[in-house]
Amino acid sequence: MAKKELDVVEKQLFGLAVGQGVLAILFGILALFWPGLTVALLIVFFGVFVLVWSIVGIIVSLTSIGQNKFWWLELLFSVLALGLAVYVLRNPEHTASIFVFFIGITFLVRGVVDLLEGLFGAGDSSRAYSIIVGIVGVLAGIITFTYPVSAGLAVVWVVGLYGVLYGALSIAFALRAQKELN
Repeated sequence: MAKKELDVVEKQLFGLAVGQGVLAILFGILALFWPGLTVALLIVFFGVFVLVWSIVGIIVSLTSIGQNKFWWLELLFSVLALGLAVYVLRNPEHTASIFVFFIGITFLVRGVVDLLEGLFGAGDSSRAYSIIVGIVGVLAGIITFTYPVSAGLAVVWVVGLYGVLYGALSIAFALRAQKELN
């Protein structure tokens, strides 16, 4: 690709990362500060969040072929997350019974993918981001699996906190990467 085309792609990826971060923060705030949030509505919000998250992941993984040796892992997770999002959005009533499991497994797998990218594949500018987000994801997954019985409000809070932290870190590191590119 020519330098001009790369600049356009980098700006688009920056916009996607910031948009994903904003969506994650909004989702997190809704989960944290809307105490009357019903499980059905949370399932729909979760489905939309994972849908956007997976589409961004697919785009990022495909544009990082040759730059990131774990691009295929990101692509695999993103395709699986896309399938999860479609299932959740098409079957919210069936999803409610296994919602806690979906949340826990999503956090855990995403955390492991981010940790592996941070430890072995990420560039210097995104290594810390990947490791921090990976640790947050793994911890959120462990907490979700450890306390499934008290999942009601606790899971909503874990989801909310994860959304806010993930979103803030996504925006912060996107801004940092954008600054380094200029």
